[in-house]
Amino acid sequence: MQIALIEAEEGFEKGEIPVGAVVVLDHKIIAKAHNLTQTLNDVTAHAEMQALTSAFHYLGAKYLNDCIMYVTLEPCVMCAGALYWAQIGKMVYGASDPKRGYSLINAALLHPRTEVKKGILAHESQALLSLFFKKLRT
Repeated sequence: MQIALIEAEEGFEKGEIPVGAVVVLDHKIIAKAHNLTQTLNDVTAHAEMQALTSAFHYLGAKYLNDCIMYVTLEPCVMCAGALYWAQIGKMVYGASDPKRGYSLINAALLHPRTEVKKGILAHESQALLSLFFKKLRT
C-alpha cells in the first residue's frame, strides 16, 4: 500500500487527483499507476484502469485471479466493473469514497470471489486527497 501511496503522490505532483494503484502477484509488483485523466484527456484513465492494463500486458492474460490490487481510494463503479471482469483475487483500499465509491451503488459490483480489505493507510490517503482539493480551491 505504501507504493500505491507513492504513486498517488506522483499523480498529485502532475496535477492529477492523487489516487495510486499497484497490482501484486506472488509478493512481486507487476503493475503500478496513478490517475492520468488530465494528462491523457481521458476520463477513464483512472489509476486502477491503468494498473489493470499494465498487469494484463505483463501477464499476457486477461484474468488476475491470483493478484492483489492495492489502491489508495475506494474504486468507482467503472473501476469496480473492470475489477469484476478481471476477476481480481483481492482488493485492498485506503480511503472510502463517500461520493463516488462503488459500495454506494452495490458492494456486489466486484466478482464474488474477490476478497476486499478496506481502511489500510486510509488517513494518509485521505490527507493527500484533502490537500489536493484544498489547493484547487485556492
